[in-house]
Amino acid sequence: MTYQGVLTKMQTEMGNPIQYYLVFEDSFLNMNQLLNKEIEINFMGYQCLNCSKKKKIFRQGFCYDCFYSSPAVGDWIMRPELSTAHLGIADRDLEFEQKVQLQPHIVYLAAASEIKVGVTRKTQVPTRWIDQGASQAIAIVEVPNRYLAGIAEVALKSHYTDKTNWRKMLQNATETFDLIKEKEKVESLIPAEARDYFYSEKNDLYELQYPVLNFPPKVASLNLDKTASFQGKLIGIKGQYLIFENGTVFNVRSSEGYVVTIDV
Repeated sequence: MTYQGVLTKMQTEMGNPIQYYLVFEDSFLNMNQLLNKEIEINFMGYQCLNCSKKKKIFRQGFCYDCFYSSPAVGDWIMRPELSTAHLGIADRDLEFEQKVQLQPHIVYLAAASEIKVGVTRKTQVPTRWIDQGASQAIAIVEVPNRYLAGIAEVALKSHYTDKTNWRKMLQNATETFDLIKEKEKVESLIPAEARDYFYSEKNDLYELQYPVLNFPPKVASLNLDKTASFQGKLIGIKGQYLIFENGTVFNVRSSEGYVVTIDV
């Protein structure tokens, strides 16, 4: 059976294991049901997620023009400490930025390849951690806006990474960490502006199980711009990656805006 559409990041549902869905405009695939089966991915073209024009994707599913004009991909997305909506100052579109920035945000520690610190909107828990392929995660601060979360994250970056080593994550080459103990260490590191929001009594540890039959000893990333057609046996899904038997991995999220057919 053939499915065709524009790639967007896989939708997820918390479970044991996590359930993954690839959603197109007129159809969807439960990716868990394709484990241990051959699938074929064919690149057909591009469609910008913002303007819907068939223009080459530049970054994050957006064409070049939209990437540098849309408020949905302002610098404050990747660097929350640059948020200014709480001051009434616009970056690209104050109404949009107030809607996103002026809501509860979580600063967290997550174990993926190693312990990392990160920021997410409260409404994106636990989706954000699933998308990163974290095996465990714990919230450490809940603040009322993105700026406060950003300055707390910056303070913790000198002690923890803010990146996931995707190769180690997909090979399951990770250590065992005690995130509750790690959380206890960081309260004094939080800036004074955000310290009152520290979760001093709350220790809700999330444990995340992924649908992976086997972890490959080596991984190589599939790039649809270089390899327009790929066929392989799906053996796992972790983060936003499809993992194939031969060690090929496909990052669905980094391929947002690509039009594909998928034969199953």
